[in-house]
Amino acid sequence: MASLTMGFCIYSSKSSAAKAKFARPAPHNRNMRNRLDLADLQLFVHIAEALSLTRAAEQSAMSLASASNRVRQLEEQLGTKLLYRRTHGVALTAAGDALLLHARRVLRQLDHLHMDLRDFAVGLRGHVRLFANTTSISGDLPEALGLFLTQNPTVTIDLKEHLSADVVLALKQARADLGIVAGEIDTEGLAVHEFGHDDLVLAVPKTHRLTARKQVHFADTLEEYHVTLSQSSALAGFISAQAQQLGADLQFRLQMASFDSILRMIEAGVGVGVVPRSAAARYGRRGLFAVVDLHDSWAMRELKIVAKEAASLPRSAKSLLDFLVQWPQTHRRRARYRRL
Repeated sequence: MASLTMGFCIYSSKSSAAKAKFARPAPHNRNMRNRLDLADLQLFVHIAEALSLTRAAEQSAMSLASASNRVRQLEEQLGTKLLYRRTHGVALTAAGDALLLHARRVLRQLDHLHMDLRDFAVGLRGHVRLFANTTSISGDLPEALGLFLTQNPTVTIDLKEHLSADVVLALKQARADLGIVAGEIDTEGLAVHEFGHDDLVLAVPKTHRLTARKQVHFADTLEEYHVTLSQSSALAGFISAQAQQLGADLQFRLQMASFDSILRMIEAGVGVGVVPRSAAARYGRRGLFAVVDLHDSWAMRELKIVAKEAASLPRSAKSLLDFLVQWPQTHRRRARYRRL
Protein backbone atom coordinates (compact mmCIF):
# COMPACT_ATOMS: atom_id res chain seq x y z
CA MET A 1 0.00 0.00 0.00
CA ALA A 2 1.38 3.41 -0.95
CA SER A 3 1.85 5.71 2.00
CA LEU A 4 2.71 9.31 2.74
CA THR A 5 5.42 10.04 5.28
CA MET A 6 4.86 13.04 7.50
CA GLY A 7 6.66 14.43 10.54
CA PHE A 8 4.70 14.98 13.74
CA CYS A 9 5.28 16.73 17.05
CA ILE A 10 6.71 15.02 20.15
CA TYR A 11 5.45 16.14 23.55
CA SER A 12 7.74 16.08 26.59
CA SER A 13 6.23 14.63 29.77
CA LYS A 14 8.48 16.54 32.15
CA SER A 15 6.16 19.47 32.68
CA SER A 16 2.73 20.74 31.69
CA ALA A 17 4.37 23.74 30.06
CA ALA A 18 6.52 21.50 27.90
CA LYS A 19 3.44 19.53 26.82
CA ALA A 20 2.06 22.62 25.16
CA LYS A 21 5.10 23.02 22.96
CA PHE A 22 5.97 21.32 19.70
CA ALA A 23 9.34 19.61 19.35
CA ARG A 24 11.06 19.20 16.02
CA PRO A 25 11.56 15.49 15.19
CA ALA A 26 15.13 14.29 14.93
CA PRO A 27 16.00 14.26 11.23
CA HIS A 28 17.34 10.67 11.16
CA ASN A 29 15.18 8.94 13.77
CA ARG A 30 12.47 6.93 12.03
CA ASN A 31 10.80 6.14 15.36
CA MET A 32 9.91 9.81 15.68
CA ARG A 33 7.98 9.85 12.43
CA ASN A 34 4.49 8.59 11.66
CA ARG A 35 3.18 7.30 8.36
CA LEU A 36 -0.23 8.24 6.98
CA ASP A 37 -1.68 5.66 4.63
CA LEU A 38 -3.21 7.10 1.46
CA ALA A 39 -6.10 4.65 1.82
CA ASP A 40 -6.85 6.24 5.20
CA LEU A 41 -6.91 9.69 3.64
CA GLN A 42 -9.29 8.51 0.90
CA LEU A 43 -11.49 6.82 3.50
CA PHE A 44 -11.60 10.02 5.53
CA VAL A 45 -12.64 12.04 2.46
CA HIS A 46 -15.45 9.54 1.81
CA ILE A 47 -16.57 9.86 5.45
CA ALA A 48 -16.56 13.67 5.26
CA GLU A 49 -18.63 13.68 2.06
CA ALA A 50 -21.16 11.05 3.19
CA LEU A 51 -21.13 11.94 6.93
CA SER A 52 -21.58 8.22 7.43
CA LEU A 53 -19.04 5.54 8.33
CA THR A 54 -21.24 2.86 6.80
CA ARG A 55 -21.51 4.51 3.38
CA ALA A 56 -17.84 5.50 3.43
CA ALA A 57 -16.84 1.90 4.17
CA GLU A 58 -18.92 0.72 1.20
CA GLN A 59 -17.29 3.31 -1.08
CA SER A 60 -13.85 2.20 0.14
CA ALA A 61 -14.67 -1.51 -0.35
CA MET A 62 -13.99 -2.43 3.27
CA SER A 63 -16.02 -3.64 6.25
CA LEU A 64 -17.54 -1.20 8.72
CA ALA A 65 -15.36 -2.63 11.49
CA SER A 66 -12.21 -2.11 9.40
CA ALA A 67 -13.20 1.48 8.53
CA SER A 68 -13.96 2.28 12.17
CA ASN A 69 -10.63 0.79 13.25
CA ARG A 70 -8.73 2.81 10.62
CA VAL A 71 -10.31 6.05 11.83
CA ARG A 72 -9.50 5.22 15.44
CA GLN A 73 -5.86 4.51 14.53
CA LEU A 74 -5.73 7.73 12.52
CA GLU A 75 -6.94 9.72 15.53
CA GLU A 76 -4.32 8.02 17.70
CA GLN A 77 -1.58 8.85 15.18
CA LEU A 78 -2.59 12.50 14.99
CA GLY A 79 -3.31 12.76 18.70
CA THR A 80 -6.69 14.45 18.24
CA LYS A 81 -10.35 13.62 17.70
CA LEU A 82 -11.43 13.87 14.06
CA LEU A 83 -15.11 12.87 14.23
CA TYR A 84 -18.10 13.28 16.50
CA ARG A 85 -19.98 9.96 16.53
CA ARG A 86 -23.73 10.45 16.50
CA THR A 87 -26.77 8.18 16.44
CA HIS A 88 -27.31 8.86 12.75
CA GLY A 89 -23.94 9.41 11.14
CA VAL A 90 -20.92 11.48 12.09
CA ALA A 91 -19.76 15.11 12.04
CA LEU A 92 -16.27 16.52 11.59
CA THR A 93 -14.41 18.24 14.40
CA ALA A 94 -12.29 21.32 13.68
CA ALA A 95 -9.28 19.03 13.36
CA GLY A 96 -11.29 16.84 10.99
CA ASP A 97 -12.04 19.86 8.79
CA ALA A 98 -8.33 20.68 8.65
CA LEU A 99 -7.40 17.10 7.76
CA LEU A 100 -10.07 17.02 5.04
CA LEU A 101 -8.57 20.11 3.37
CA HIS A 102 -5.07 18.60 3.31
CA ALA A 103 -6.27 15.12 2.37
CA ARG A 104 -8.05 16.47 -0.71
CA ARG A 105 -4.94 18.37 -1.75
CA VAL A 106 -2.72 15.31 -1.36
CA LEU A 107 -5.15 13.05 -3.26
CA ARG A 108 -5.59 15.65 -6.01
CA GLN A 109 -1.84 15.91 -6.53
CA LEU A 110 -1.53 12.12 -6.51
CA ASP A 111 -4.33 11.93 -9.09
CA HIS A 112 -2.47 14.42 -11.29
CA LEU A 113 0.72 12.36 -10.90
CA HIS A 114 -1.05 9.15 -11.93
CA MET A 115 -2.72 10.86 -14.90
CA ASP A 116 0.51 12.36 -16.19
CA LEU A 117 2.44 9.09 -15.90
CA ARG A 118 -0.42 6.98 -17.25
CA ASP A 119 -0.80 9.33 -20.20
CA PHE A 120 2.88 9.00 -21.05
CA ALA A 121 2.59 5.20 -20.78
CA VAL A 122 -0.27 4.96 -23.29
CA GLY A 123 1.02 7.66 -25.61
CA LEU A 124 -1.18 10.50 -24.31
CA ARG A 125 0.14 13.63 -22.70
CA GLY A 126 -2.81 15.12 -20.92
CA HIS A 127 -6.26 14.60 -19.44
CA VAL A 128 -8.52 17.42 -18.23
CA ARG A 129 -11.64 17.19 -16.06
CA LEU A 130 -13.98 19.98 -17.18
CA PHE A 131 -17.33 20.64 -15.47
CA ALA A 132 -19.71 23.08 -17.22
CA ASN A 133 -23.28 24.32 -16.99
CA THR A 134 -25.91 23.54 -19.64
CA THR A 135 -25.83 27.00 -21.26
CA SER A 136 -22.13 26.82 -22.07
CA ILE A 137 -22.34 23.24 -23.34
CA SER A 138 -25.15 24.23 -25.71
CA GLY A 139 -23.33 27.41 -26.76
CA ASP A 140 -19.78 28.10 -27.91
CA LEU A 141 -17.98 25.58 -25.69
CA PRO A 142 -18.21 22.60 -28.12
CA GLU A 143 -16.68 24.68 -30.93
CA ALA A 144 -13.90 25.85 -28.60
CA LEU A 145 -13.15 22.33 -27.36
CA GLY A 146 -13.22 20.95 -30.88
CA LEU A 147 -10.59 23.44 -32.04
CA PHE A 148 -8.46 22.85 -28.93
CA LEU A 149 -8.53 19.06 -29.37
CA THR A 150 -7.67 19.41 -33.05
CA GLN A 151 -4.64 21.48 -32.13
CA ASN A 152 -3.75 19.15 -29.24
CA PRO A 153 -4.36 15.58 -30.44
CA THR A 154 -2.63 14.01 -27.42
CA VAL A 155 -5.03 15.58 -24.88
CA THR A 156 -8.34 14.08 -23.70
CA ILE A 157 -11.16 15.95 -21.95
CA ASP A 158 -13.74 14.53 -19.54
CA LEU A 159 -16.67 16.98 -19.91
CA LYS A 160 -19.54 16.76 -17.43
CA GLU A 161 -22.70 18.88 -17.14
CA HIS A 162 -23.58 20.34 -13.72
CA LEU A 163 -25.32 23.29 -12.12
CA SER A 164 -22.99 26.26 -11.72
CA ALA A 165 -22.97 25.97 -7.92
CA ASP A 166 -21.99 22.30 -8.21
CA VAL A 167 -19.21 23.18 -10.65
CA VAL A 168 -17.67 25.52 -8.07
CA LEU A 169 -18.03 22.89 -5.34
CA ALA A 170 -16.34 20.27 -7.54
CA LEU A 171 -13.38 22.59 -8.09
CA LYS A 172 -13.00 23.27 -4.38
CA GLN A 173 -13.19 19.54 -3.67
CA ALA A 174 -10.60 18.81 -6.40
CA ARG A 175 -13.06 16.71 -8.44
CA ALA A 176 -12.58 18.99 -11.47
CA ASP A 177 -9.67 20.89 -12.99
CA LEU A 178 -11.63 23.63 -14.76
CA GLY A 179 -15.23 24.85 -14.77
CA ILE A 180 -17.62 27.03 -16.78
CA VAL A 181 -20.35 28.75 -14.77
CA ALA A 182 -23.02 31.40 -15.25
CA GLY A 183 -24.95 33.78 -13.02
CA GLU A 184 -24.22 35.16 -9.58
CA ILE A 185 -22.14 32.37 -8.06
CA ASP A 186 -19.77 32.63 -5.08
CA THR A 187 -16.34 31.95 -6.61
CA GLU A 188 -14.23 33.06 -3.64
CA GLY A 189 -10.85 31.34 -3.67
CA LEU A 190 -10.97 30.62 -7.40
CA ALA A 191 -9.48 32.39 -10.42
CA VAL A 192 -12.26 33.78 -12.66
CA HIS A 193 -12.02 34.67 -16.37
CA GLU A 194 -14.63 35.96 -18.82
CA PHE A 195 -15.85 33.43 -21.38
CA GLY A 196 -18.79 35.24 -22.97
CA HIS A 197 -22.53 35.61 -22.42
CA ASP A 198 -25.62 33.71 -23.52
CA ASP A 199 -28.90 34.96 -22.06
CA LEU A 200 -31.85 32.70 -21.42
CA VAL A 201 -34.97 33.62 -23.41
CA LEU A 202 -38.53 32.37 -23.74
CA ALA A 203 -39.40 30.59 -26.98
CA VAL A 204 -43.14 30.58 -27.82
CA PRO A 205 -45.28 29.46 -30.78
CA LYS A 206 -45.59 32.12 -33.48
CA THR A 207 -49.29 32.72 -32.68
CA HIS A 208 -48.90 32.74 -28.89
CA ARG A 209 -50.33 35.67 -26.90
CA LEU A 210 -46.88 36.51 -25.46
CA THR A 211 -45.40 37.31 -28.89
CA ALA A 212 -46.93 40.78 -28.58
CA ARG A 213 -44.58 41.55 -25.67
CA LYS A 214 -40.89 42.43 -25.91
CA GLN A 215 -40.16 41.20 -22.39
CA VAL A 216 -41.91 38.99 -19.86
CA HIS A 217 -41.23 38.00 -16.29
CA PHE A 218 -40.72 34.30 -15.77
CA ALA A 219 -43.61 34.43 -13.29
CA ASP A 220 -45.92 35.34 -16.19
CA THR A 221 -45.15 32.00 -17.86
CA LEU A 222 -46.00 29.70 -14.95
CA GLU A 223 -49.57 29.20 -16.14
CA GLU A 224 -48.23 27.88 -19.44
CA TYR A 225 -47.17 24.34 -20.25
CA HIS A 226 -43.38 24.17 -20.57
CA VAL A 227 -41.24 22.04 -22.85
CA THR A 228 -37.85 21.45 -21.23
CA LEU A 229 -34.79 19.28 -21.24
CA SER A 230 -34.96 16.09 -19.14
CA GLN A 231 -34.97 16.56 -15.38
CA SER A 232 -31.45 15.12 -15.21
CA SER A 233 -30.10 18.18 -17.04
CA ALA A 234 -28.66 21.05 -15.02
CA LEU A 235 -30.77 23.70 -16.79
CA ALA A 236 -34.08 21.88 -16.18
CA GLY A 237 -33.26 21.65 -12.49
CA PHE A 238 -32.33 25.32 -12.41
CA ILE A 239 -35.57 26.44 -14.10
CA SER A 240 -37.65 24.26 -11.76
CA ALA A 241 -35.88 25.85 -8.79
CA GLN A 242 -36.75 29.34 -10.05
CA ALA A 243 -40.42 28.34 -10.25
CA GLN A 244 -40.32 26.92 -6.73
CA GLN A 245 -38.84 30.17 -5.42
CA LEU A 246 -41.97 31.84 -6.81
CA GLY A 247 -44.14 29.35 -4.93
CA ALA A 248 -45.13 27.33 -7.99
CA ASP A 249 -44.32 24.08 -9.74
CA LEU A 250 -43.35 24.20 -13.39
CA GLN A 251 -45.99 22.55 -15.57
CA PHE A 252 -44.05 20.11 -17.76
CA ARG A 253 -45.72 19.17 -21.03
CA LEU A 254 -42.78 17.37 -22.56
CA GLN A 255 -39.15 16.75 -21.65
CA MET A 256 -36.81 16.46 -24.60
CA ALA A 257 -33.19 15.45 -25.20
CA SER A 258 -31.99 18.62 -26.97
CA PHE A 259 -32.82 22.26 -27.57
CA ASP A 260 -33.58 21.53 -31.22
CA SER A 261 -36.22 19.03 -30.10
CA ILE A 262 -37.66 21.56 -27.67
CA LEU A 263 -37.95 24.18 -30.41
CA ARG A 264 -39.64 21.71 -32.77
CA MET A 265 -42.28 21.03 -30.12
CA ILE A 266 -42.76 24.75 -29.51
CA GLU A 267 -43.21 25.30 -33.26
CA ALA A 268 -45.93 22.66 -33.16
CA GLY A 269 -47.76 24.61 -30.44
CA VAL A 270 -47.09 22.14 -27.63
CA GLY A 271 -45.99 24.79 -25.13
CA VAL A 272 -43.35 27.39 -24.31
CA GLY A 273 -39.76 26.89 -23.23
CA VAL A 274 -36.76 28.62 -21.66
CA VAL A 275 -33.70 28.16 -23.87
CA PRO A 276 -30.32 29.88 -24.40
CA ARG A 277 -30.48 32.66 -26.98
CA SER A 278 -27.69 30.95 -28.95
CA ALA A 279 -29.75 27.75 -29.25
CA ALA A 280 -32.71 29.68 -30.63
CA ALA A 281 -30.44 31.55 -33.07
CA ARG A 282 -28.77 28.39 -34.35
CA TYR A 283 -32.02 26.49 -34.90
CA GLY A 284 -32.36 25.97 -38.65
CA ARG A 285 -36.13 26.29 -39.19
CA ARG A 286 -36.49 29.90 -38.10
CA GLY A 287 -39.78 31.71 -38.43
CA LEU A 288 -42.18 29.23 -36.83
CA PHE A 289 -41.54 30.34 -33.26
CA ALA A 290 -40.87 33.67 -31.56
CA VAL A 291 -38.29 34.68 -28.96
CA VAL A 292 -39.29 36.89 -26.03
CA ASP A 293 -36.72 38.30 -23.60
CA LEU A 294 -36.99 37.29 -19.95
CA HIS A 295 -37.02 40.26 -17.58
CA ASP A 296 -35.35 38.37 -14.71
CA SER A 297 -31.82 38.97 -13.46
CA TRP A 298 -30.95 35.25 -13.48
CA ALA A 299 -31.69 35.11 -17.23
CA MET A 300 -28.71 37.40 -17.95
CA ARG A 301 -26.04 34.72 -18.24
CA GLU A 302 -22.46 35.94 -18.07
CA LEU A 303 -20.33 32.85 -18.69
CA LYS A 304 -17.14 32.57 -16.66
CA ILE A 305 -14.20 30.18 -16.58
CA VAL A 306 -13.26 29.21 -13.04
CA ALA A 307 -10.20 27.31 -11.83
CA LYS A 308 -7.91 26.77 -8.89
CA GLU A 309 -4.55 28.53 -8.91
CA ALA A 310 -2.80 27.90 -12.22
CA ALA A 311 0.35 26.61 -10.53
CA SER A 312 -1.54 23.60 -9.16
CA LEU A 313 -3.04 22.58 -12.52
CA PRO A 314 -1.66 19.76 -14.69
CA ARG A 315 0.05 21.03 -17.84
CA SER A 316 -2.83 19.98 -20.09
CA ALA A 317 -5.39 21.76 -17.89
CA LYS A 318 -3.26 24.92 -17.83
CA SER A 319 -3.03 24.77 -21.63
CA LEU A 320 -6.83 24.43 -21.97
CA LEU A 321 -7.37 27.27 -19.48
CA ASP A 322 -5.13 29.60 -21.52
CA PHE A 323 -6.95 28.57 -24.71
CA LEU A 324 -10.43 29.20 -23.25
CA VAL A 325 -9.39 32.57 -21.79
CA GLN A 326 -8.41 33.64 -25.33
CA TRP A 327 -11.51 32.05 -26.91
CA PRO A 328 -13.78 35.16 -26.97
CA GLN A 329 -11.21 36.93 -29.18
CA THR A 330 -10.56 33.78 -31.25
CA HIS A 331 -14.30 33.27 -31.76
CA ARG A 332 -14.81 36.84 -32.96
CA ARG A 333 -11.96 36.48 -35.48
CA ARG A 334 -13.39 33.17 -36.76
CA ALA A 335 -16.87 34.73 -37.06
CA ARG A 336 -15.50 37.65 -39.11
CA TYR A 337 -13.60 35.23 -41.35
CA ARG A 338 -16.76 33.19 -42.02
CA ARG A 339 -18.63 36.35 -43.06
CA LEU A 340 -16.00 37.25 -45.68
